[in-house]
Amino acid sequence: MAKRKGKKATEKQAAQATATGPVGKVKEFVEFFEESKVEIKKVVWPTRKEIVTTSVAVLVVSIVIALYLGLVDLAFSKFVEAILS
Repeated sequence: MAKRKGKKATEKQAAQATATGPVGKVKEFVEFFEESKVEIKKVVWPTRKEIVTTSVAVLVVSIVIALYLGLVDLAFSKFVEAILS
């Protein structure tokens, strides 16, 4: 058992030593982009119709909320104005 732990610890130290140097950083950088490329291929991109539909929904909800908040602000300002005058 002790030999296995020692061997694993030695391998870990060797991996860390190479990862800390400039060459190790470059390897990590290249590996990151290779893995990113693989992940990007897994992405399911929305169709044009889905994009247009969700964009319209966001615009409509934004306008409705803006109108609501505008009316509430107007009502509160009139209320405060009535109290202060």
